[in-house]
Amino acid sequence: MQQQNIPIGTLVDMYKRGEMRLPEIQRHYVWRATRVRDLLDSLYRGYPSGSILMWETDEPIPTRDFAIAQDSTAFAGRKLLLDGQQRLTSLTAVLNGEPVSVRGRKKPIDILFNLEHPEGPPADGTDVESDEDSPVTPDDEIADESDESEDGEQGIQEKLSRRTFVVASRNLLSQPQWVSVSEVFRTANDAELLERAGIESFKEPRFQKYSDRLKKLRAIKQYPYVVHVLERAMSYEEVTEIFVRVNSLGAKLRSSDLALAQMTSRWPNLLKQLEAFQDECEQSWFTIDLGQLVRAIVVFATKQCLFRSVASTSVDKLKDGWEQAKEGLRFAINFLRTNAGIEDESLLSSPMFIHALAAVSRVKDNKLTGAEQRALLHWLLVANARGRYSRGSTETLLNEDLAILFRSGDIAALMEPVKRQFGRLHVEPGDLAGRGVNSPLFSLAYLALKAGGAKDWYSGLGLSLTHQGKLHFIQWHHVIPKSLLKAKGYETSEINEIANMAFITGQTNRRISNKEATGYLADIVSKQGVGALDSQCVPADPALWATDRYRDFLQHRRTELAKRMNAFIQEKAGL
Repeated sequence: MQQQNIPIGTLVDMYKRGEMRLPEIQRHYVWRATRVRDLLDSLYRGYPSGSILMWETDEPIPTRDFAIAQDSTAFAGRKLLLDGQQRLTSLTAVLNGEPVSVRGRKKPIDILFNLEHPEGPPADGTDVESDEDSPVTPDDEIADESDESEDGEQGIQEKLSRRTFVVASRNLLSQPQWVSVSEVFRTANDAELLERAGIESFKEPRFQKYSDRLKKLRAIKQYPYVVHVLERAMSYEEVTEIFVRVNSLGAKLRSSDLALAQMTSRWPNLLKQLEAFQDECEQSWFTIDLGQLVRAIVVFATKQCLFRSVASTSVDKLKDGWEQAKEGLRFAINFLRTNAGIEDESLLSSPMFIHALAAVSRVKDNKLTGAEQRALLHWLLVANARGRYSRGSTETLLNEDLAILFRSGDIAALMEPVKRQFGRLHVEPGDLAGRGVNSPLFSLAYLALKAGGAKDWYSGLGLSLTHQGKLHFIQWHHVIPKSLLKAKGYETSEINEIANMAFITGQTNRRISNKEATGYLADIVSKQGVGALDSQCVPADPALWATDRYRDFLQHRRTELAKRMNAFIQEKAGL
């Protein structure tokens, strides 16, 4: 194995020219902007920053696109990047000022540099490690400095002033000591940057300090990365094994990422098939994470859901599993949407439910009796509301359900593990106490209110997660305004209870804002009728709308919501 020291500037140029490619076994770009911030801090200080692993080969290896568009070159595909994608993509984005593609959308990574940063080690416990990051959830996107949101404005500014790098915000950009890192790298002329920072003469004491710091920042381009290059003679399977071992250390990749790498080394262009199926599911408003598609292959190839079996499973068996998985997942999405009223994956307390539903499709060959349809729907609604796969060992629980289906095909038997896990199946008012939007019961509340005819309080639109236009997207709304309750000293868990949430459009939510409930609810009743409140289980008694009666309001609405939720399950399942 060869070893070279290559400056970051050269690596970024190689990236942009297309001289290095991304093998299919690699995952998508997943870093958050705060992680990029910390990488730049490490490089600026000259801290160790890991190494880069490449494989130079003439083999026609399947590749995938980087998150930043590359130029065409005759040397494309010769160097495959095995470790370092997150760092090099981040550095290319920042140094060249280019947006990255994150789940189909182009987003800039804008990091600001503090010309007045303190000397010495990083302040405020900033994470300066810069090895490849641990995986993030599918919902994670490039983020701003939101970790400071609970502090007052003055406290935030004071904390940020002690940092060398921060994720950009409009407020900071308006302050003279903060400059965009991408802008610094776009020009070698400091005059405009210094003028904007308030430097009027080179005789000012700050002139030399700022100039030196800008020079030190640009020197990041000369930071040498140790680049290991694997021998050409190695096979793709052997290189994949090295990739898996390297990325297993420190749990840098999820198990599904490693399983996908093992599959694609023996099954070229699998990734393209998975992404094509993802696009198909998106047409039905369902987003299925790549890792869940990999798990679906494992489920049907091995009749269980653990990824560790991938290496010992033949390609033919995996391919057959994929064909079954596609048909099973199509059934699962259709059943969720049309039978359960679950319009997209956000209403599932765990994505694992799609695998159990897909297994039913294959075991029953899409021939379910009326009793089986009702039993499946009853299990789904109860298990989802209770968080069947959200507690304990998710894979163990799913394997328990898969074993029932693959061995006996008895759909009704799926309810027995749920009873053992939770005791009772119905919802009681006390179950809602202190439970907020992250509770599995939250989606049941939405489904039950939607089924009961709840509508937006101003436009009259029925509830749906598929409304067109930002103004009509459904949001949850604090019936008794959050800020008013906070001023009265109520606990956060009480304020954010499901029993204080109604479902309305974003436009209506903004129009109501933090108005007193005694005022805006009376207006709704006068224009829409008391049925508008009843459909959302909001009490019609104006006395309960007062902020001082909030706990009485909660008690009343918990009772009504529990009734509505239980009735919804009973009616849906035909019980």
